[in-house]
Amino acid sequence: MTRPFTRSVGAVLAGFLTVVVLSLGTDELLHVLNVYPPWSEGMHDPALNLLALSYRIVYTIAGSYFAARLAPNRPMGHVWVLGFIGLFFGTMGAIVTVPMNLGPAWYPIAIALTALPCSWAGGALYQRTSTELGGQHA
Repeated sequence: MTRPFTRSVGAVLAGFLTVVVLSLGTDELLHVLNVYPPWSEGMHDPALNLLALSYRIVYTIAGSYFAARLAPNRPMGHVWVLGFIGLFFGTMGAIVTVPMNLGPAWYPIAIALTALPCSWAGGALYQRTSTELGGQHA
């Protein structure tokens, strides 16, 4: 019983780390390339916030796909756990950052609101590709 539980935790953790590492890595790259302002400054340009939201959406879908792929059973259950973790951290981020006026208020709110749909999309993508390839989690 411990092994499937450990694999489940590992699948969700791997999905979460995929989203965080890819998001922060891309952020850092765009800061270094001077696309984004320095970390110490706010980012008020809506186009730059839309860029950040766009790749975070893609990375959340990818992380959820990865979590579903690694899940020992019930891949969509793992995806929903990951989605609710994202919703929690996104909501906490919005609560903390909106009053700080670091950028447009819609951006952290959008991060929170996209967590569940993007997680679902990653899981659905996994189920579709798994079914097409004759996978075990269809």
